[in-house]
Amino acid sequence: MNELDYTLLTPAPTATRPLLGLTILVVEDSRFACDAMRLLCLRSGARIRRADSLRSARRHLQVYRPSVVIIDLGLPDGSGAGLIHELSQVEPRISAILAISGDDMNEAIAMAAGADGFIAKPLSSLSVFQSAVLSAVPEEMRPVGLRAITDEQVEPDPMAYRDDMAHAAEMLTAEADMKTLDYVAQFIQGVAKSAQDDQLSRAARRLSRARAEGRTIHSHQARLAGLVRQRVTAQMVI
Repeated sequence: MNELDYTLLTPAPTATRPLLGLTILVVEDSRFACDAMRLLCLRSGARIRRADSLRSARRHLQVYRPSVVIIDLGLPDGSGAGLIHELSQVEPRISAILAISGDDMNEAIAMAAGADGFIAKPLSSLSVFQSAVLSAVPEEMRPVGLRAITDEQVEPDPMAYRDDMAHAAEMLTAEADMKTLDYVAQFIQGVAKSAQDDQLSRAARRLSRARAEGRTIHSHQARLAGLVRQRVTAQMVI
């Protein structure tokens, strides 16, 4: 799409809604993180679509073309880096491809795969979100003139965190295989970091470390499963 086509077909962004006219596909398996993204898009004027896996994202992309794709690197059916690489090779190219992760070490992986930028979790700052998107899109998609800078923070629905914990509890069974345990440990780390639940994040890291070092994991798995169950049944989410 050239500059004239884009101008004619989409509403112009404004100083207070700098992402107006953009459609953002968020590929994210955490309901809590995705609710934060929903609020950030809402405040910024962007439309949001959500996919919770690589398979779901590819189905979305067969139907419509988003302006921006934000891809979590740890997904239930593989690494988001593979999807980033695929989309970076497609012509015409999506205007902006961003990676998001709770592990800062993944930035280099994302950029090598072809991402236009990297967003670190937890993400709750409206100005950080807007700046990340605007720095990645072409100039004609950015608001003209000065942009209002805000220190606003969004607060995702606590029930979304509980939903993530319920999902994790279903996977943290005694029958879970090693692949499932690796995924659920990194999933919990990301969600816990977004929710600033340090106790849960530490327990998930211990399980991941024990797996990586080839040590016995039963006690770490049981500890993590117990903490997850507490958060599912708690009256208030941490």
